[in-house]
Amino acid sequence: MSIRIHMNSLGCAKNLVNAEQMLALLRQEGMEIVEDPALADAAIVNTCGFIDAAKQEAIDVILETAALKEQGNLKALVATGCLVERYQDEIMAELPELDAVCGTGSYTDIVQAVRQALAGKKAAFLQPAAQAALEGGRRLLTPAYSAFLRIAEGCNNHCSYCVIPSLRGPFRSRPMESIVKEARELAEQGAKELLVVAQDTTRYGTDLYGRRALPELVEQLCQIPGVEWVRLHYLYPDELDDELLDVMERCPAAIPYFDIPIQHISDRVLKQMNRRGDGALIRERIETIRRRFPEAVIRTSLIVGFPGETEEEFDQLYRFLDEYKLERAGVFSYSQEEGSAAAAMEGQIAEEEKQRRREILEELQDAVMDEFSQGLVGRTMKTLCCGYDEEQNVYIGRTYMDSPDVDGVLFFTADKPVEEGDFVQVEIQSAVGAELIGQAVLEEDDYDDGK
Repeated sequence: MSIRIHMNSLGCAKNLVNAEQMLALLRQEGMEIVEDPALADAAIVNTCGFIDAAKQEAIDVILETAALKEQGNLKALVATGCLVERYQDEIMAELPELDAVCGTGSYTDIVQAVRQALAGKKAAFLQPAAQAALEGGRRLLTPAYSAFLRIAEGCNNHCSYCVIPSLRGPFRSRPMESIVKEARELAEQGAKELLVVAQDTTRYGTDLYGRRALPELVEQLCQIPGVEWVRLHYLYPDELDDELLDVMERCPAAIPYFDIPIQHISDRVLKQMNRRGDGALIRERIETIRRRFPEAVIRTSLIVGFPGETEEEFDQLYRFLDEYKLERAGVFSYSQEEGSAAAAMEGQIAEEEKQRRREILEELQDAVMDEFSQGLVGRTMKTLCCGYDEEQNVYIGRTYMDSPDVDGVLFFTADKPVEEGDFVQVEIQSAVGAELIGQAVLEEDDYDDGK
């Protein structure tokens, strides 16, 4: 009987790609992938270690999974990813439930880690993060029609609140021909949506080619047969140039969804965060996008309660969000992360105050999102069917405005069956927050026309 493996991947999309690469290596060795950890011989928890909440989630999942060793078939537990990398000197001592660990530079050692763990040998694979393999096969954890495409690894930004460079190593772009080849393979397997990710997507190519090569890459991706949506994540304002906007304008598959993490609008706070650019640049980029793309949807992330953030600076952020009405915004309380430059800064703000500021911005953003969604009622929009909810008797879909798992969904009914992964035209009939409700419009016999 083959060895059965369960994988639980936490954290970001980049981490998910690593999980998919590990599963491909395990499959190559004849191991079977199972969804139920209670049926597995070995379980892998691919951890996130970015902020305190993510660390705690990873520890909780490790402990919950470890309990299965006493209750069921599970014989070995392996942890991989950023939590391992961050606490490699103490993780196995602090979590004796673990049988083996692999840091972010050692994903390709996963087969050996599993085999040693099953043999009862404690094992740690901790190659430098900069040695992480950029290439490799994948066993998708997403539906075949929507796949992540990681174009680079690591980060050179060194934002003062962030420890990712120490967990993932320096920024390293993948060769363009390798990315396009993988994208073609994904399309041949049914991928209609490519979600392009990296820690800093707009910096792609600067290390390999001495220039920003994302525009050229996007143009090539948009020409791949079967790919209808190319969705770009993590576009930094200072690197988001007109050349990229030109490509997005002339390539219909490059959807006008702009994920631009700005974090703040105050020049002083941005400088303290070690962010590139200032408030004026952020405003200019947003105004340019909206002028050139009337249908643009802008997603961002904001941090409140950064050390030294004054009430006036918080109010500046509030007024910015109220004025620019970004369609999608995640608001986060600053997390004082050990090892980050900001952790040692003076002016740390009390948790209660950070929570108060976050709740104020979230309330504003809820109103912005409600107003935007209500403005969509009556429109007919191309929608990707992502499944069927039997309890509510409705299909679940996404328009170009929504990335999976981070934005909203569209619930719709249809007068004939719709297959998961099909594109359909849906008339929006009502909206609740980021969630839309509609009815498929019957214009063609074949729903999957991509029109």
